[in-house]
Amino acid sequence: MSEGEPLHDPTFYRSIVGALQYLTFIRPDLSYAVNTVCQCMTAPTEIHFNLVKRILRYIQGTMNYGIHFIHGPWKLQAYSDVNWAGDLNARRSTTGFVVLLGHNPISWQSKKQGSASRNSTEAEYRALASTAADLGWIRKVLLDLKVCLPLPPTIFCDNLSALALSSNPVFHSRIKHLDTDFHFVRERVQRNDLIV
Repeated sequence: MSEGEPLHDPTFYRSIVGALQYLTFIRPDLSYAVNTVCQCMTAPTEIHFNLVKRILRYIQGTMNYGIHFIHGPWKLQAYSDVNWAGDLNARRSTTGFVVLLGHNPISWQSKKQGSASRNSTEAEYRALASTAADLGWIRKVLLDLKVCLPLPPTIFCDNLSALALSSNPVFHSRIKHLDTDFHFVRERVQRNDLIV
């Protein structure tokens, strides 16, 4: 992403991108695009500034978008997914998840994984581990607030191999390099703290 003419004074670019980061707290639909332009903060070019302008035009056309809270059941659930090897430079995967309390999103993340995954199952399982960790933290916060949930949280995942790994210890030998994530998710499933 180093094409284009470098900006003479990147201060304005950095200021706009910094403000956009705050907007992602209530506009998760902007998270990926804002994260992408944030990666160019050190040496932004005209092309990067055009991307920022495009984000601003999108915001102008979607002013009524945002998070709206509605009454619903006290049920904690999460959706986890991954873009396997989506980063063309480092071939790293991008983890994405959203946690819902009832019908309301209360936590979400889109983050590049720390290392490249050998296959989509490995990438999906790492995403499951990140989601499970976030669910565990939210559950503890709810317990501190004296909110007891009637059912264990549920994570929805679209990878059958990752689902099998979370409940069946037989597959453990195939993913020894994922030992920590494997035990983290599997223990929670076995204790009925989590449904995958």
